[in-house]
Amino acid sequence: MSDKNIKGEIEAILFAAGEPVDVVQIAKFFGISKKEMQEELNGLREEYSSKKSGLTIVEKGGKVQLSSASEFGEVIMKFLKKEIGEELSPAALEVLAVVAYRGPLTRAQIEYIRGVNCSFTLRNLAMRGLVERKDNPNDSRSYLYEISFDFMNSLGLKKIQDLPEYEELTNKIEKLVDEPKNEN
Repeated sequence: MSDKNIKGEIEAILFAAGEPVDVVQIAKFFGISKKEMQEELNGLREEYSSKKSGLTIVEKGGKVQLSSASEFGEVIMKFLKKEIGEELSPAALEVLAVVAYRGPLTRAQIEYIRGVNCSFTLRNLAMRGLVERKDNPNDSRSYLYEISFDFMNSLGLKKIQDLPEYEELTNKIEKLVDEPKNEN
């Protein structure tokens, strides 16, 4: 491992892939443990940070992607002339917030929270690449929705916990969900 430039090779793979890649898959490819892979990724992050690079590493759900650094989000949006909220309706922004802070969850759970049908809105968010739909392991008749890497990249998030007030809001939600159980 010492005579190879594994960090550079990982960086090249992430750049070439252009989409999220499974961390375990890359580790197996290089014949290293998941822990060693995480160390290499952390090394890349540190290099990007110390150089004030325009790049960063984003991780979500066991996958990793090369992305633009959050501090350059504004200039990227100006260059590309688009912002997430620019073309989204208030209802779409609300669904996106529910999925971001509560996801992964089913369409029925989202509709229960909002009190209205969300099928059309979820389809539009998925078409824009802001949410992902995946099979529900608990019910083969439904899907789970969660935010996408594109959503995270658009907001310059390295992990979902970087959302504003994420910990505070998720703790409040957990307490509300657990309260009815405690009353019985």
